[in-house]
Amino acid sequence: MIRVDAVIIGGSFSGAAAALYLARARRTVIVFDEGQPRNRFSSEGHGFLGMDGLAPADIQARAQGDLEKYSHIEVRRQRALHVSGQFGDFRIVSEDGGVTSAARVILAHGMIDRVPEIPGLSECWGKTALPCPYCHGYEVADLPTGVIVTHAGSVHQARLLGDWTDDLSIILHGTAIAPEDRSDLERRKARIVDDTVVSVEHEDGAISSVTLRKGGIWPVSIVYVVAQASFATAFPTDLGCETEVGPFGPIVKVDAQCQTTVRGVFAAGDITRPVFGATWAAADGMSAGVACHQSLVLEP
Repeated sequence: MIRVDAVIIGGSFSGAAAALYLARARRTVIVFDEGQPRNRFSSEGHGFLGMDGLAPADIQARAQGDLEKYSHIEVRRQRALHVSGQFGDFRIVSEDGGVTSAARVILAHGMIDRVPEIPGLSECWGKTALPCPYCHGYEVADLPTGVIVTHAGSVHQARLLGDWTDDLSIILHGTAIAPEDRSDLERRKARIVDDTVVSVEHEDGAISSVTLRKGGIWPVSIVYVVAQASFATAFPTDLGCETEVGPFGPIVKVDAQCQTTVRGVFAAGDITRPVFGATWAAADGMSAGVACHQSLVLEP
């Protein structure tokens, strides 16, 4: 059995940042990363200082490359299957059958987006079916754009999109919206479509239109969809971490130092935030790494 100071589950922005700060404190760390980050469907990432426009996979590769010069850290390209234990002695079973003992655990495994089950939509996810105008809107500005209303947050999102396009359709998709919301969207020059999307028409992920149940073909090049999300692993529940109900899915409850309600277990990134992004994830990872190190020093 290998014994380390900390195991980090997930090696994308938050996990790599946590690992970097622990490594710089000369603590032994193993990062388990199966290579399935939430943003893998996007060809470009935006808003991350110094790396705007790079593919998320390239940003992650650079981040993990930064870790290679630190002898105290090992990145394992495999899935952690099970996590158990308690403060000072957590056990992590990996897919190769190995068992690692760690004094602390940092959960940074992120979320899985659950897009609505509309034929064609998942094939376009991250390409022309988008979750966030701040992440993608600049590159697709001024194109015919639709919002498929699946969530209360869809109306909030629709209100913002006027800064990215003047050609905006709000497709209610069987969802009722308040009269005041309808009036507000119409005031913003959005078209309200009282119909349901039955399929998304595309070629290799490039949307040309959506097919409506009553209204035939509706031409759009971009659609925004608010997806529900779930934890990428069951580890928060397995370890007994308290969770909260967020607007888009569950959230692991953490304090200002990114420690969960379970002593010795820290969490960082999308699993701890109702809203999310690469910069927040990296900042959370730094906070978790620093707090984890201080816990190792002050609570041996």
